[in-house]
Amino acid sequence: MTDLLECLKTAVAHDASDLFIVAGSMAKERREGQICAIDDERLSPEQTEAIIRKIYMLAKRDIGPYLDQGDDDFSFAVPGLARFRVNTYRQRGSMAAVIRIVSFEIPDWRKMRIPQEVISLSAVTSGLILVTGTAGSGKSTTQACVIHEINKTRSCHIITLEDPIEFLHRNIKSIISQREITIDTADYHSALRACLRQSPDVILLGEMRDAETISTAITAAETGHLVIATLHTGGAVSTIDRIIDSFPPAQQEQIRTQLSAVLHTILSQKLLPDVNGALAPAFEIMHMNNAIRTLIRESKNYQIDNHIASGKAEGMCSMDQSVFALYQSGVISRDVALGASENPEQMARRLG
Repeated sequence: MTDLLECLKTAVAHDASDLFIVAGSMAKERREGQICAIDDERLSPEQTEAIIRKIYMLAKRDIGPYLDQGDDDFSFAVPGLARFRVNTYRQRGSMAAVIRIVSFEIPDWRKMRIPQEVISLSAVTSGLILVTGTAGSGKSTTQACVIHEINKTRSCHIITLEDPIEFLHRNIKSIISQREITIDTADYHSALRACLRQSPDVILLGEMRDAETISTAITAAETGHLVIATLHTGGAVSTIDRIIDSFPPAQQEQIRTQLSAVLHTILSQKLLPDVNGALAPAFEIMHMNNAIRTLIRESKNYQIDNHIASGKAEGMCSMDQSVFALYQSGVISRDVALGASENPEQMARRLG
């Protein structure tokens, strides 16, 4: 029978990003964007159940809620190996799991090809920084690198609210309190409200899921804290629209005003396959200036993209500019650049 620990060791040794345990299939890993089998035995429903029960034992977690609800999200660590983020779920009546491999070490932002402009956000002391992108686009890694840089360079209290905790930070210059939703606190909103009484300087918010959490995050940024949060959106404009549309029409004008005052930066990222089969991040970077503040207040978000594209002197970069720079430097192919472009016709002309 497929052994869980052996699968985990193999995935870590192969530098895989994910491990898949699904009945009817062999245990498989995602490595450099490709899904490959790591065992030649197809798993039966009984075998996947045994593996998943072993995961819950390693995590010292009650399996009851998963059995009742059909899915669960949590993390666990194997000493000397790695930390793992797990999503368990049911499919075709059998148990299944996707396990994300997270190194004990915070990644080196240079090796991850994260731009200096992004890491320099560690010097920001107040306001709202949003890291956006689809699931699996590297948002958590970017957040962890920025938090690690703050930890190395500033003396402050950093509180992270995560579901679940992925990267483990140790105290260097800062004190870092890492709270896991459902284990250390009930939910994002109550944790965020409570942390305002815990003398934070920096608050990392795993996800802004609803209007109540968004409102509290904006309030925290208004009161002088640095709030770094994520949203599952693509691009600065859709992120701003999502935030404002989360509120009833009667509140939207007030939210536009508040958001225009506290927002500092929106990062939007994608992971693209490079020429060597690894992954490279592309970033849209929008920093606030007076023109963009005015556009948000006046509900003219559709004009923001033009300001991002022309804001290179202020450290801004559109997604297409980032993709084109990766192509120019030989990191990605022409086909990948065209596929990742927001405006393929214009990109084709630029590529020649």
